[in-house]
Amino acid sequence: MRWIYRSTWGDGTARICYDRRVKQKSIHAYHGRRRVVIDRVRPEIDAGAFPIKRVIGETVHVEADIIADGHDHIRAVLRYRPAGGRWAETPLHNQGNDRWTASFSVKKLGFYEYTVHAWIDHVDTWIHGLRKKHAAAVVDEVDLSIGARLIADTAERVRSAGASHTAEARRLAEIAAGLEVPTDSVDHRVGTVLAPATIALLDAWPDRSLENSYATTLRVQVDRRRAAFSAWYELFPRSAGSGTTHGTFHDVAARLPYIARLGFDIVYMPPIHPIGTTKRKGRNNSVTAAPGDPGSPWAIGSAEGGHTAIHPQLGTLEDFRELVERVRSYEMEIALDIAFQCAPDHPWVAEHPDWFVSRPDGSIQFAENPPKKYEDIYPINFETEDWQALWQELKDVFLYWIEQGVLVFRVDNPHTKAFPFWEWAIAEIRREHPEAIFLAEAFTRPKRMYRLAKAGFTQSYTYFTWRNDPAELREYLTELTTTEVAEFFRPNFWPNTPDILHEDLQTGGRAAFIARFVLAATLSGNYGIYGPAFELLEHTPSRPGGEDYLHSEKYEIRVWDLARTDSLAPLIRQVNAIRRENEALQDNRTLRFHPCDNPSILCYSKRSASGDNVILICVNMDFHATQAGMVEFSPLAVGLPDQPPFVVRDLLDKATYTWRGYWNYVELDPRTRPVHIFVLER
Repeated sequence: MRWIYRSTWGDGTARICYDRRVKQKSIHAYHGRRRVVIDRVRPEIDAGAFPIKRVIGETVHVEADIIADGHDHIRAVLRYRPAGGRWAETPLHNQGNDRWTASFSVKKLGFYEYTVHAWIDHVDTWIHGLRKKHAAAVVDEVDLSIGARLIADTAERVRSAGASHTAEARRLAEIAAGLEVPTDSVDHRVGTVLAPATIALLDAWPDRSLENSYATTLRVQVDRRRAAFSAWYELFPRSAGSGTTHGTFHDVAARLPYIARLGFDIVYMPPIHPIGTTKRKGRNNSVTAAPGDPGSPWAIGSAEGGHTAIHPQLGTLEDFRELVERVRSYEMEIALDIAFQCAPDHPWVAEHPDWFVSRPDGSIQFAENPPKKYEDIYPINFETEDWQALWQELKDVFLYWIEQGVLVFRVDNPHTKAFPFWEWAIAEIRREHPEAIFLAEAFTRPKRMYRLAKAGFTQSYTYFTWRNDPAELREYLTELTTTEVAEFFRPNFWPNTPDILHEDLQTGGRAAFIARFVLAATLSGNYGIYGPAFELLEHTPSRPGGEDYLHSEKYEIRVWDLARTDSLAPLIRQVNAIRRENEALQDNRTLRFHPCDNPSILCYSKRSASGDNVILICVNMDFHATQAGMVEFSPLAVGLPDQPPFVVRDLLDKATYTWRGYWNYVELDPRTRPVHIFVLER
């Protein structure tokens, strides 16, 4: 049953309260004089529970529905600040249908905050009415008296702001008084009010005593530029030597000129820690290791140590620090693999057995992904009663490597660890190190991937590897770049990984490698390859129908001939240079797909914010036959003034083409040219 009781505020005004059982707001939950309503603020992630993402220098474009009853005019401002700093404001503008917009730029690492405030502008409402009445010659003394009162109130607000505004207050008081002088003509008095200087002065001092604010203060996670634009090169340090002996950090350093020439930003190494011997895997994931088999780097931990130790055959901690500095000298960065799992020999297993799941027979549960078994790996139990100590220890692993100069981390299978842990740990780390970058290696269901991004991961692996025809890619990229997902999820596209050799690369030949590489490097601002397997066209699976490599580098040391004449290294170098030289390819938000009458050809464009740089990419997704078709593309299609004829230049071979209409011919032969990367000549 609903019941009502009456109470009063301290000022004696009545309030009526409802029993909580009816789940209805009581009257004291409202401020009845504040009439403006603010709804549907965008961008907003899960009612403000998570921040959107930007990099330094980018813009946050904010929209909101702002309405009020009646015909009074509304004013609104977008408020923003670096978290904990001073608020700044910029006006919101009504774009029609009560949708208001404004923007601000983020200039500092860390977090920004933003929200929306709005109020009824009685002065502007009166001025609007005065214009109409004056045009109709129906202004009377009451109209002018109303304005005099409003302007006098404004003068008082200005006066109370301090002595530095005395002249403005005096001028407003004079205007208010002049409106009440009937001996002056109406035209003269109205003209004084409508003078641009008066309007500007009144606009500068609005009455905001009854302004409303959006219920939530929203946040922006601001990262450095490399969070949105990066090229990753993965290599196994133990295979960086000149022969079959175990490579070292010094061997990796010797490989750096090659990687730098290819144009990569980030040198990513799988785990560099000691590898367990118990249940060590042999070649091609054999359950029995032969003498000399190095084991999987992801089976972390031995008598030499765990997640903060270095595999003794790679070198010393000082060697690693020297490598970090050497990488920086090439304007690149080291990315380390953080894999929170343990070999049976890991020190944590003996020191903290409750951090792992025990089976009824007393053994510890090893990792499984049926039908795959990973007997050499123990997953961590995030339901342990000692979870707080576990969380601190895992966070300290990141902090240890940050102390050694590492700021980029590829995190292995984060979706198999507790989501609250990531939210806490990343926030804690970013508080002291906002420049840190976290890549989530989470090949899992979409909502899990998105939750990890919301929790703070900077970038994420994606389903790109398994989107293999034009229709699939259009659908997937539309989701990633045009929906709410684009506000918090930064994709990182990989055509291959040590775990994934897709059928396209197994059977598509050189054309497949070229097409998939160009797609990864131009569809996404962030991409990576597992090399040298990729540039050397490694394509043999461990078994028919499988996605594992034969002679996988995960389980053995490989020798790579980087000087092979069929290597894709020259193309990779060229495309990375094109990425750096063309601003259009450094952002995902302007991606647009263009119709082609041949379903085997995928066409898409990107443009810079200014429109001065427009790139059009055409890819033949049939790796075995020449495909040709008409693509619909013109400057008009990317929001520029229509100007046929126009010229496009292929950045790969420098050939130019004059296109004279909206539909233009392309032909792509997989044996010679499976892709075009055009720039629109301006």
